[in-house]
Amino acid sequence: MRMNSRPIVSGYPSTMGDDVQLNTTTLIRHAARTHGDQEIVYRTVDGGWDRYSYAAAYERVQRGANALRSLGVCPGTRVGVLDWNSRRHFELYWAIPGLAAVMVQLNLRLAPEDLGYVIGDSGTSVICVDETLLPVAEAVAPFIPGVTTWVIMSEKPMSQIHTTLPNAQHYEDLVAASEPVIEWPEVDERSAYSACYTTGTTGRPKGVFYSHRAIYLHSYAIAANIGMTLDDCTMLITPMFHGQAWGLPQAATLMANKIVLPGRYYAEDTGPLSDALIAEGVTITNGAPAIFMPMLHYIESLETKPDLSRLRMMSGATEPPLAMMRGLEDLTGAETVHAYGATETTPLVAMNRFKPSVRARLSPSELYDLKRKQGLPVAGVDIRLIDASGNDAAWDGTTQGEVCVRGPWITRGYHNMPDDDEKDRFIDGYWRSGDVGTIDADGYLKVTDRIKDVIKSGGEWISSIDMENLLLSHPRISEAAVVGLPHPKWQERPFVLIVPSDGATVTLEDVQDHLSSAFAKWQLPRAMEIVSEIPRTSVGKLNKKSIRSDYAERYSQEASDA
Repeated sequence: MRMNSRPIVSGYPSTMGDDVQLNTTTLIRHAARTHGDQEIVYRTVDGGWDRYSYAAAYERVQRGANALRSLGVCPGTRVGVLDWNSRRHFELYWAIPGLAAVMVQLNLRLAPEDLGYVIGDSGTSVICVDETLLPVAEAVAPFIPGVTTWVIMSEKPMSQIHTTLPNAQHYEDLVAASEPVIEWPEVDERSAYSACYTTGTTGRPKGVFYSHRAIYLHSYAIAANIGMTLDDCTMLITPMFHGQAWGLPQAATLMANKIVLPGRYYAEDTGPLSDALIAEGVTITNGAPAIFMPMLHYIESLETKPDLSRLRMMSGATEPPLAMMRGLEDLTGAETVHAYGATETTPLVAMNRFKPSVRARLSPSELYDLKRKQGLPVAGVDIRLIDASGNDAAWDGTTQGEVCVRGPWITRGYHNMPDDDEKDRFIDGYWRSGDVGTIDADGYLKVTDRIKDVIKSGGEWISSIDMENLLLSHPRISEAAVVGLPHPKWQERPFVLIVPSDGATVTLEDVQDHLSSAFAKWQLPRAMEIVSEIPRTSVGKLNKKSIRSDYAERYSQEASDA
């Protein structure tokens, strides 16, 4: 599965320095040397904000690398990080891979069983953990004997920290005792710099090990496609413990952006996040509608609306609602940029920016409808749509196929997974995403559903994603989830979970009436449930496996329906 399926042809030799390796150290070293006075703003333990420069950060990166080396970290060592979007986490993004070690991203939202599996499967032997997450570490520690050293990150002295973790070290003590300079090795660009594990709702997490080369090239792709310049300010809202925050830390460092690190935050921390975004002049950020929609509501409450006309908000996880995109642009001038990718793709695959030809041809309402699509494939990534027979589907905006991708930052396999278990995830060197989608004549990708989530009713397919997004445009609906449940006559029927807006009432008739503008009568759900919250995975995606299990018998007694 890991072999290149295409023959490589050698031409005439070049005179270039092709032996100079592409690695992460180059990015942070250049930023510190050339833009040493640029600011990095970070949230403090007490909820306030502080700042330091790239030059000061780079000195701590070097000290941190020397500290890790003193603990026995060497090329190939897997070092886990259990932390928020903090200053120390940012420093470890460079210190660990700079030693040719592997930074293992530990999802603090995983259940102890899954987190223990990730640590054991990756071969992690050293873990750096924020003091606030000691309960998480202590819960999993007895089940991971391979971890020999725990490094506690805190502003408190070690004497004030109480933990049951064995061989616990104090990060700040180690950093203070280490030399402020280091002679970095030139790391083979094909070596793994980091690892992340999938957090799907089926099976064990699967490990993806990213190469230095992959993240280096991916950084240029992010910067080019979002239009990043030296004048930008990037705020990392997406968790740094999953999918390397979409590669935005590396891209922002490549372009020497001012960087804002929000530290520990929750979805309800809308006010502090929004206030910092406005105060620091953020022009690029990333996140999901679950964060951006509350930010919109917070901005709506402000007496004076901020001018965010330079802000590009990269939105992933789920399709951004039209109401959110319109509201942000109308109130602040901010642009919502729909982005698409996965753990397996580093993650950038597509990004939705308007081509001049579509901007000239489409009306404002048509352009907003286009923004719902995942966007244009980025240069360097090749996308195919594969139908059920394994043939390429037409790019006509209608014909559906499984989205399959290939490129220098797309994985060719999974860590410790036998080839026989991988074979269904790859085809001719392309990774099979499990997403069903279309690509229109302009080249815009639209994901219509997950193969496992598409609703199969009466021999036809119904897109749960399209149904959810239409429901979210209803003024009395705050959140919605749609799944297919077994039905004795129709194979499956759509079933809906609704979280109403504050104080609102929503009936099944309301749902059916609203959906009837885009769905036929036979496609409409015949049952729904009002809930206070919708089950989600550890990274905030709708947990449809859980929903299908909880409501599996809802239609079982129906012999037929109209």
